[in-house]
Amino acid sequence: MRSLIRFYDSLLLLMALIAATTLVWLMVSVVLSVIMRNIGIQPWAWLFTSAEYGILYMTMLGAPWLVRERGHVHIELVTAALTPNLRRAVSRTIAVACVAVSVILAWYGLELFLTNVERNDYDVRAYFYPRWMLTIAFPIAFSFMAIEFSRFVFGSELMHSGEAGIHE
Repeated sequence: MRSLIRFYDSLLLLMALIAATTLVWLMVSVVLSVIMRNIGIQPWAWLFTSAEYGILYMTMLGAPWLVRERGHVHIELVTAALTPNLRRAVSRTIAVACVAVSVILAWYGLELFLTNVERNDYDVRAYFYPRWMLTIAFPIAFSFMAIEFSRFVFGSELMHSGEAGIHE
């Protein structure tokens, strides 16, 4: 079981590293595109398209890691006013709702992926790109997010610290 957990943790970290690398690529592609426009050269069509795809991959692959690190946006103002027992109940209830939403989105993402494979759909803008290579990110990312939110349902840590304000 420990090796499975280590594999999962490594996979989650790999997804986060790919997301971080994609963020760097987005910066490079935007700067390059702006420079090319300013010197009078038409930027390559694939440059813009790769940035669009990068935004999708970065969001989907980085989201599960952000859930684990509690890096997603949430407001502690309400939970800070609650008693510890009530805060625990509210936090776990919210985590259950997040698991449910993630599972539903993973399911529909899987259906979309399978539809794209079945239809042999392509995104045909700058180049022919199999659409399933885009939509595969949905079931993977939302499944991982469901697992990560489940850790806040069943684990000892809560999603909400109960500390209002900025603590960084």
